Amino acid sequence: MSTTRTPWTGDTERSPFWLLSVARDFIDRLAGSSPARLALITFACIVLVFTGLLSLPWATRSGDVTPLHDALFTAVSAVCVTGLTVVSTATHWSAFGQVVILLAIQIGGLGVLTLASILAMAVSRRLGVRGKLIALEEMNIGRLGEVGALLRIVVTTSVAIEFAIAVVLTPRFMLLGEPLGQAVWHAVFYAISAFNNAGFTPHSDGIVPYGEDPWILLPLMAGVFIGSLGFPVIMVLLFTRARFRAWTLHAKLTIEVSLVLLVLGSVAWGAFEWSNPATIGSMSTPDKILHAVFASVMMRSGGFNLVDMNHLDQTSVLVTDALMFAGGGSASTAGGIKVTTIAVVVLAIVAEARGDADVRSHGRTIPPSVMRVAMAVIAISATMVMVATAVLLQISRQPLDRVLFEVISAFATVGLSNGLSVELPPVGKDVLSVLMFLGRMGPITVSTALALRQRRTLYHFPEERPILG
Repeated sequence: MSTTRTPWTGDTERSPFWLLSVARDFIDRLAGSSPARLALITFACIVLVFTGLLSLPWATRSGDVTPLHDALFTAVSAVCVTGLTVVSTATHWSAFGQVVILLAIQIGGLGVLTLASILAMAVSRRLGVRGKLIALEEMNIGRLGEVGALLRIVVTTSVAIEFAIAVVLTPRFMLLGEPLGQAVWHAVFYAISAFNNAGFTPHSDGIVPYGEDPWILLPLMAGVFIGSLGFPVIMVLLFTRARFRAWTLHAKLTIEVSLVLLVLGSVAWGAFEWSNPATIGSMSTPDKILHAVFASVMMRSGGFNLVDMNHLDQTSVLVTDALMFAGGGSASTAGGIKVTTIAVVVLAIVAEARGDADVRSHGRTIPPSVMRVAMAVIAISATMVMVATAVLLQISRQPLDRVLFEVISAFATVGLSNGLSVELPPVGKDVLSVLMFLGRMGPITVSTALALRQRRTLYHFPEERPILG
């Protein structure tokens, strides 16, 4: 007796897991054809999941349902490890809500696709080509052979650093009068938030009360700075220790530019705020220096603040905008255009000024394709910031400097705020949510994910130089 098959029957009826098989085949094709698009879809799905969790009534202390735009904003900010908030993390969200936020920060920091690859490797004891392609897109690794080694240290390194920070902070919170359970919770929250450059705080007044407490500020700075270097750099440091010559060019440029920006940011911010009575003007010299260094670390992605951003000198605001836009290291928990992008552009300018045919650094030649990507990242990022600023200027009718600060903080996933996010109507919050998402995914990843196909030309036109400058 013959049977008639439809697209949804036939052989698929024999397996109750046919839907999983279809999903696996879809992921296989997507990972092979466009890992960037897979990253985009996966992150969007994770954001929706956490939005749903934060929309539950038991996620709030009052038991009321959080408005959808506020739940979405918080979920995006947590998954994209930004730190901007429109409701108080300490007073609005219940214990369940705070755990959800902390879980979103951890998943966002490690990278959804990185975590998925690690779980697959743990089950199968090996990482196939598909998993490596997925991880490549998330961590910007240049060679497939490096991915397996990197994935093995991502979780262990993250947990070890976060555990160390929590161990240091717990006794301090206990000495400040907190019970053991509360002290441990706050220490763990700050540890995860710091290493992942998220900037969320479980205290209603943030870390402002600890503005003169090095025991709390120094571990937070260390966690943010290490997290901003990126896992490829951390892997190199673990394998080569202090042997500078054995470092990769990426590690050298990342650490060098990060240290330069740290010093320049500290000096600039400290100089412009030194006599400002609304910020650090009335403090002792050691506290002023501590605040300046702390601000420099946090401006590039950390998001913790010790002073009111609305009280900063206008020049300090400009410095903050620049450092937020610069961001941290590639494949790190930091945002921005990345320090290696800045390094490549500066090296290209120096080479052009000297008349060199090649762009060189540390005995290596940087390919022209890398310079094209660097210019594309800067151009796309600047365009996103400009468009979002124009839109929010029309929505909020606030001054340009205030809107630009909030926009750059959202795009660079920093989390410093002058309070504009709270004041915006729902449509304005949605604009910042989209900006945080695009900033976390990266301009190149988003552009690649949205591209319909890749073009390969089989011919080359004659060269002709246009006049520049």
